[in-house]
Amino acid sequence: MPAMKKTAKPSLLVTSATLLSFSLALTATATAPATAAAAAFAADKPKPSPSATPSATPPADMSSVGGALLAQPGTQANLGTGAPVLPKDLSARSWIVADAESGDVLASHNAHWRLPPASTLKMLFADTLLPKFPKKQKHKVAPSDLAGIGSGSSMVGVKEDETYTVHDLWLGVFLRSGNDAVHVLSAMNGGVDQTVKDMNARAEELQALDTNVVSPDGYDEKRQVSSAYDLTLFARSGLQNEDFREYCSTVRAKFPGETKKNKKGKTTRGTFEIQNTNRLLTGDYGLDAYQGIAGVKNGNTTNAGATFTGVAERDGRVLLVTVMNPEKQEHDQVYKETAELLDWGFKASGKVSPVGELVPPKSADTGAQPGANASGEAGGSGDGAASSKPVAASSEQGGSGGVGIALAITGGVLALLAAGVFLINRRWPLPELMRRRR
Repeated sequence: MPAMKKTAKPSLLVTSATLLSFSLALTATATAPATAAAAAFAADKPKPSPSATPSATPPADMSSVGGALLAQPGTQANLGTGAPVLPKDLSARSWIVADAESGDVLASHNAHWRLPPASTLKMLFADTLLPKFPKKQKHKVAPSDLAGIGSGSSMVGVKEDETYTVHDLWLGVFLRSGNDAVHVLSAMNGGVDQTVKDMNARAEELQALDTNVVSPDGYDEKRQVSSAYDLTLFARSGLQNEDFREYCSTVRAKFPGETKKNKKGKTTRGTFEIQNTNRLLTGDYGLDAYQGIAGVKNGNTTNAGATFTGVAERDGRVLLVTVMNPEKQEHDQVYKETAELLDWGFKASGKVSPVGELVPPKSADTGAQPGANASGEAGGSGDGAASSKPVAASSEQGGSGGVGIALAITGGVLALLAAGVFLINRRWPLPELMRRRR
């Protein structure tokens, strides 16, 4: 059993998504050397060609972004003294448990397996487009805005020739996973093709190199893939945006209905209630709302099966868990396995050595990383060799503690940098969201 590694608990980054445009310098974040295959993949992106239905066997050669252990198939965990054993009844093809603050990956299973993401891809959609439009901006829906929505899509009920605020549309995206709201926001962004281009560029900026976006709503499309690792990066980035945190933690809201005329000829427009489809947030028959849950996004399609990324806070710790395609077909299985992994993560925190890390965005790391290729991306080592040590093991030497980018807090105070370390005033947003929700 490996010796326990002591790591300093990093501070939280006090910023918002709108401040990400500032060029803040970071000390180089150590990453393990990647395999030559990973470099070839990065160079070839975005040209993945997975099968329409994922194989039951993970590929032997996966990306090593975030650590060499994450490239290996199967379960990765370094349990220390007193650490709880992992849940034994997990059936998901891929999952990951990560500390949202430090970015440490506490355990994983096929973390870089490239699978259809379903509507969890909407986290990347929101992270990409949320900063672009003011919440109060209004948009009248044209028929062309709703063109091309896939058959059987989840819808919130957007109607053509009706006017909605951007706030309304984001509620439709997060609560009802409305593909109609996604397409309207995409139209405002210059169209679906432009939005797909922007999302792929954002994924590359986040070093989410397993991801290829074909449709902005996560609808099943050939060659549309992501991974548990990448989805967790999207959630972590999005949660730095206060609006993102608010939307993904909202249980229910009012959505504008159709404009009608009453018997007196007066024009009226009512509202109807929409509820979040995240069942760990709302509860369900036989499934309680998870203690401390505050988002983020669920999905389910024919090719993807059930997918889910959740963030929860307990006793001062915040964890991110992503689960993709449980093979058990029991009701709410993706939520049950997520809850089990969250329970394990809270009990295991401080008792396990990380098996990798959630890497920071490219713009947050201006220095060349150990093992990076000539472009500065975490890529191939040139000889195909990969270290057996997880990336996080080198953080003590690097002086940054594997910080990367942490979650933002309410208040929008700009973080200062000194000696390459984020200096911030710690105040975590999720407990406040939970109190307000209850």
